[in-house]
Parts: sequence; structure tokens; C-alpha cells
Amino acid sequence: MQGLHLTADLRGCAPGQPLMHDPLALRRHCLQAVADAGLRAVGELFHTFPAPGGVTGVVLLAESHLAVHTWPELGAVTLDVYVCNLQADNSARAEALLAALEAAFAATRCEHHRVQRGASGERVQRDVDAAA
Repeated sequence: MQGLHLTADLRGCAPGQPLMHDPLALRRHCLQAVADAGLRAVGELFHTFPAPGGVTGVVLLAESHLAVHTWPELGAVTLDVYVCNLQADNSARAEALLAALEAAFAATRCEHHRVQRGASGERVQRDVDAAA
């Protein structure tokens, strides 16, 4: 189980843009960005919240997942892209997907995190039985 987990916290996004509050617009854009990045969508769900009407969208990928959460009232968006790299290295595809989504929201500030999942090296492991 090796993969790449990318997250971005976006601030300064225009609250009135359709991607911030229109689940159909966000769905279309996400699915197109997934395809353009060379990843494969196998399922999706987009949900709008009551006023001020942010959207949460999840695209299940054959390679793992994409999650988007918008807060129009804050001009904020969180992006989460995770890809498995078992049969092929999908890292460049994940980076392309994240970059396309970031560009669409045109944030004034971005905070990025990159985590190699399941990679060899020093890890902290918690014994589930010991916590019970």
C-alpha cells in the first residue's frame, strides 16, 4: 500500500463563483479535471448545505479518491487528493489534478501538505488492542 496524499487549504476564493455553491458546476469541473489528469472516476457524490450553501463533493477513483469542501461564507476550500501507487506511479496525475482544481478556485492563499502513505521508513504505529 503505497500512495501519495495531497491536501490544499485555499483562502481568498471568490464566494460568488459557481464552484463554491453549485453542486452541478463543481461536479462537472471535478469529473473533467479527474479525466484530464488521467485518473478514472468510478463513483461520486456532491451535497449542498443550507445557506450559505457550501458544497462537499467526493469522487471515488479507481486509484483512490478526491474530496472537495467549499465554504462560500469564508471564501475557503479544502482539497484532498489521494492516489495509490501499487501498479503504477500516479503521483504526477495527483499533482496535475490538485493543480487544476487550485487554478479553478483562484485562491489568494494556499497551504499545501504532501504525505507519502505506506512508504518504507520510520513510522509511528499504534497497537489497536493496547488502546482498548
